[in-house]
Amino acid sequence: MFLPSRFRITKCAITILLAFWTGSFAADWQATLSKEPAGNFPELRPLRAFYRFGWSGVTAATGEIHFTKPSNDRFQLEGTGRTIGFVRALWKLDVTQRAVANSETLAPIETQQTESYRSKKIATHLTFTGSGVTRARTEGEGATAKTTSKQFNLPDLFDLHSAALYLRSQPLKQGNVYRLAVYPTTNAYFATIKVTGRDKISVRPSTYNAIKLDLQLKRIGKHLELEPYKKFRRATIWVSDDAERLILRIEAQIFVGTVFAELQSVRFDNPNRR
Repeated sequence: MFLPSRFRITKCAITILLAFWTGSFAADWQATLSKEPAGNFPELRPLRAFYRFGWSGVTAATGEIHFTKPSNDRFQLEGTGRTIGFVRALWKLDVTQRAVANSETLAPIETQQTESYRSKKIATHLTFTGSGVTRARTEGEGATAKTTSKQFNLPDLFDLHSAALYLRSQPLKQGNVYRLAVYPTTNAYFATIKVTGRDKISVRPSTYNAIKLDLQLKRIGKHLELEPYKKFRRATIWVSDDAERLILRIEAQIFVGTVFAELQSVRFDNPNRR
């Protein structure tokens, strides 16, 4: 289409300005990302932990995680989860996940997740490098399966497993703020975590002294611009204030109300080692 030269020049100028502003905003938030290396807090012992998940006090799902150190330079998390009770009758879901992180840097290496619903199956494989992540996602099984691939370039990305390990390694003093770029499965998010205080919380195994954290999220767009994450408002996380720093409870304010995850039991593979 023919455009008058003045109009074309104006349009070009606006495009350049928008690109500049978008790049400036991206640079602004990236400059605030936490640069501290992995802390020197003692590493987590191999363990099995069981959680329940739900909303408004109703348990909708259960999950188990197995954390190990299969080699000197690797941490590994294997998890399973499933909906239960009347919720499963409405919404059948079984999930398995395996995540591997570098034990020295706590950087993610790979994540594999499978979601099995009543009528479909989704498998996601994330491969991390220092410059970003490659995602392969397969929907369906057999001859009807469809696989798509996506590359997201952003240095120092975390997955959920490595982000939790990194935060656990930090001092977590009152008022500390940590800002991380996290890629859980399909999108990247800018996470702001603030230590808001110390608390005492009772979950099924015991009553714990806990570190209380506030979590806020924004979605990172394809041009690295920050976007509101409308499905998520904020979350509160309680972590045990001891040598383990276990996740005790999470309460999240999302678009359907308040949902939670809560520790039910924990068993260490080597209970006598301190």
